[in-house]
Amino acid sequence: MTTPPALLIAGHGTRDEAGADAFRDFVRELGRRHPELPVGGGFIELSPPPLGEAVAELVERGVTRFAAVPLMLVSAGHAKGDIPAALARERERHPQISYAYGRPLGPHPSLLRVLERRLDEALGSATRRPGDRADVTVLLVGRGSTDPDANAEVHKAARLLWEGRGCASVETAFVSLAAPDVPSGLDRCVKLGARRIVVLPYFLFTGILPDRVRQQTQGWAEAHPGVEVVSADVIGPTEELLDLVLDRYREAVEGDIRMNCDSCVYRIAMPGFEDKVGAPQRPHFHPADDGHGPSHDQHGSHAHAH
Repeated sequence: MTTPPALLIAGHGTRDEAGADAFRDFVRELGRRHPELPVGGGFIELSPPPLGEAVAELVERGVTRFAAVPLMLVSAGHAKGDIPAALARERERHPQISYAYGRPLGPHPSLLRVLERRLDEALGSATRRPGDRADVTVLLVGRGSTDPDANAEVHKAARLLWEGRGCASVETAFVSLAAPDVPSGLDRCVKLGARRIVVLPYFLFTGILPDRVRQQTQGWAEAHPGVEVVSADVIGPTEELLDLVLDRYREAVEGDIRMNCDSCVYRIAMPGFEDKVGAPQRPHFHPADDGHGPSHDQHGSHAHAH
């Protein structure tokens, strides 16, 4: 019997130990559910194990083929450049391996259903009909990126979440690197007439940034006692997420990749980002490498491994 290509899950990394544990537990759960499939996972930065270590462990287990899936919601610098660059570097370290690269996770209908569930949980009910949300404004808060294409994907998720679910509106904000920030997003909701707002973090797992979203929401709510504001939970390691990662793995193995490049700043000259077109590859080094790689903010790369 031929062993299928291994599944390598690539995470961003976080200084929050609970968030890193959630990722590691998620990788273990996928391996438990699919004993026929070699499964490993590692981070680009901040958390152990680094992606290179995860690849080395799979190689030690006899793996020569694998498919890498970025455990990320949008195609920003890490998914577009850093992970492909890291995989290329591992290919040089282990010439016997070959790999396919999958696409990020969102916005996917199954994750939108999870977001809808988190919305209803925040409102105090396990299930609601669309008509029950007519007075609810949702502020979907993404991580934020210097890549306008990545930020646009959060807006796309917000629109898809609004469609057919009966909310008054679904607005967007970002917790870092992009405007509007959370307080500005809440201000906008009020200007649009909102009196009941659910702040919905567009994050997979808990961590420093989702905690910051909750803290900023709480601070804004205390300064605006006339507006009802509640915070929802992150997506979390749900059945839907487990199934979606395996779907992305199968896409990569079968060569059925549909990554969006139409508005990518590394291919198309976008206003204010013209200098990024055709930018050279600058691999992102984990501290476990040589310690001399580019810093977290130096995302000038795009491998287009798809």
